[in-house]
Amino acid sequence: MPNKKYLNRELSWLQFNARVLQEAEDESVPLIERLRFLGIFSNNLDEFFKVRYATVKRIDLAGKAGKSVLGGIKASELLEEITKIVIKHQADSLRILADIQHRLKDHNIHIINEKQVSFSQAKFIKEFFLSKVSPALVTIILNDLTEIPSLKDNGAYLAVKMVMKEDKTQEGISKLLNTSEKEIRYVLIEIPRSIERFVVLPEEDDKQYVILLDDLIRHNLGSIFNIFEYDNLSAHMIKITRDAELDIDSDLSKSFIEKISSSVKDRIKGEPVRFVYDMNIADDTLAYLMNKMGIDSTDSIIPGGRYHNRRDYMNFPSLGREELLYKPIEPLPIPGLILQTSLLASIAKKDYLLYTPYQTFAYTVKFLREAALDPKVKTIKITIYRLAKISHIASSLINAVKNGKKVIVQIELRARFDEVANIKYAEQMQAEGVQLIFGVPGLKVHCKTCVIERKEHGKIKRYGFISTGNLNESTSRIYTDYTLFTSHPEILKDIDKVFNFFEINYKVNKYKHLIVSPHYSRQVFANLIQTEIDNATNGKPAGIALKMNSLSDNMMIDKLYGASEAGVEVKLIVRGICCLIPGVPGMSENIKVISILDKFLEHPRVFIFKNAGDQRVFISSADWMTRNLDHRVEVSCPIYDEDIKQEIIDTFDISWRDNVKARVISPTQDNAYKNDNAAAHRSQFELYNYYLNKIENQKF
Repeated sequence: MPNKKYLNRELSWLQFNARVLQEAEDESVPLIERLRFLGIFSNNLDEFFKVRYATVKRIDLAGKAGKSVLGGIKASELLEEITKIVIKHQADSLRILADIQHRLKDHNIHIINEKQVSFSQAKFIKEFFLSKVSPALVTIILNDLTEIPSLKDNGAYLAVKMVMKEDKTQEGISKLLNTSEKEIRYVLIEIPRSIERFVVLPEEDDKQYVILLDDLIRHNLGSIFNIFEYDNLSAHMIKITRDAELDIDSDLSKSFIEKISSSVKDRIKGEPVRFVYDMNIADDTLAYLMNKMGIDSTDSIIPGGRYHNRRDYMNFPSLGREELLYKPIEPLPIPGLILQTSLLASIAKKDYLLYTPYQTFAYTVKFLREAALDPKVKTIKITIYRLAKISHIASSLINAVKNGKKVIVQIELRARFDEVANIKYAEQMQAEGVQLIFGVPGLKVHCKTCVIERKEHGKIKRYGFISTGNLNESTSRIYTDYTLFTSHPEILKDIDKVFNFFEINYKVNKYKHLIVSPHYSRQVFANLIQTEIDNATNGKPAGIALKMNSLSDNMMIDKLYGASEAGVEVKLIVRGICCLIPGVPGMSENIKVISILDKFLEHPRVFIFKNAGDQRVFISSADWMTRNLDHRVEVSCPIYDEDIKQEIIDTFDISWRDNVKARVISPTQDNAYKNDNAAAHRSQFELYNYYLNKIENQKF
């Protein structure tokens, strides 16, 4: 039986992805945005199988039941439960996709297949295929191969069954023997990733047409196989997902970059963990492929629709139809912090808080650009986890080196699925003279911090920032995150100690202000919760309000249960995994949990403790997961500026009031929308207005 004290992490994650699917089904969401949420749902699922399902499968194959780490469920049972849930979610997603496509027709947008192509469209498709697609195709005839070449992880393939014509002699023999078996050849066509999945066709009669690349290839199968004599061709899509765990080489003669590069290349040969196929594929074709690929019963075998790799819907073309998209917002300035003047001069006087995407990420870039140009700045130290494809952050750091600054960058090469991009940036920065640090053995560096040293009046003064999110221009437009800009000497001294730990990691530093994983976070947060328990017991004001991406650490959950039992009101906003079960009498009746999914991805970590009326507020890079508390370098920063402290409390309260996009996390795990019969509150829209009002009320 599953553990009644904690929800299983993997099953909780699947409930999170079901909430993403709810956004695709929500009729109040613009139609093209709904398609993109389907893409997010599919992309999430791909990563889940590559990482989480693969981990459970490893436990199962090792002969371990895994109950202690899987929430009281045997690994084999959990694999079966995951597959059952995913099959249902996939069926729901196909139904939702069909509904969206039907509704798009009402707006004169038609997604057509190869059988619906008009004469004029056929001419365009043929020319497009010959000029762009045909040169990029990889086509593999399987019959003469002992095994299928390694298929790309999450690559999409058309499995073609070609029934050959009989020659005259063979036809005569078949008649004599009273048989009608014909030669069958099986072929795989890889859908090229170098070409956009959605091909926009010329408009006809004021109607817009889109064809998937898969169907464009299907339309040209005759051209691909024109050297063969066949009676019949059929093509159905398949996809395989592989274990994405990195096995790091222990060869001491290799650099860390070489080791990560090698293990990323090895990922393409990882064990298969999921096989998805078009449910209309012929039985003999399916059996042939599964046998060739070595797919077995421990893999998740998912019958799906005609199209896979629906993550590509994340990039469905806008088609110039702004009315079918969310209206973009104009990121706002931070009151009092002017981009056209020196940020360092302003930050020297007081702290400032940036909340993207409501406010512009340009402040972070400007901070580093100013440091790169300022003759008084001597040193820049920064941690990097994920950078944008074209990163102004990286170019600013290289600019600083060219201006004679000492630049120290801790770059995390093991940022999952961004390893290749980070390796590229690491090599580029290293070539320009940036001093790179590759973290601490056994620990990922996940904190987002920066400290610069500036010589003022003969002494070194520090400036810096601590962020809840990645230093990434692209994600800053769609992820909500806080960044604190500060010149607080004690906080920045602590940040400098974190960088010392990267270089001399056998020494555990003591921090006066920051809460740093892996050495202190667990105990400090446990102590903060205990203080609220003691306050409640002694009749003092007590309360806990937390916002994070995931909550799965059993010890922290137990502490929150203890707070509930002591009468402490606990408010949790958890976007993703939540293994805590709220609202259980005698255990968690004073805990309420909501999850918000909307236009932007909720990403900040915020911890608020009432503290007998003198509230303590922290922003952090760390979720309350075991990996963040014990196996990563994370930083949680206290907020000392009273105005900023109130701002964070205000923004939490706005999110807590959400009753449009908030789902209630409950023991039933049904993802019910919050319904409190109050006036409608959509927090992400109200947060933008909150900051707009701050500008309008600003006193000059």
